[in-house]
Amino acid sequence: QVQLVESGGGLVQAGGSLRISCAASGRSISPYNVGWFRQAPGREREFVGNISVGGTITYYADSVKGRFTISKDNAKNTVYLQMNRLKPEDAALYYCAADNAYYGSDPTKFAYWGQGTQVTVSS
Repeated sequence: QVQLVESGGGLVQAGGSLRISCAASGRSISPYNVGWFRQAPGREREFVGNISVGGTITYYADSVKGRFTISKDNAKNTVYLQMNRLKPEDAALYYCAADNAYYGSDPTKFAYWGQGTQVTVSS
């Protein structure tokens, strides 16, 4: 099975940018669809976006569309979430998840999860 580790979170000012990573180990990330989710205190886990097995198809939640970009580097076995024009409401614990069959936005359908990386946005 694949193990996922997120990194790159931190504190950023509103309007700034941050790139977080999801590094896979144990297996190649290549045959997996990968989703990004976030969870703020007191709120449910929220879909952010996903990228397909081949890395050619991406889909984003309306709240981040046009500001966030997901990319996949199979050579580095890593998926990235580039976040631009960050807003205070983007602050959350960000998770990546992978599945070799499911491509969508339902967190219950993803088999593998990382531990999360915290993103804080100051206003």
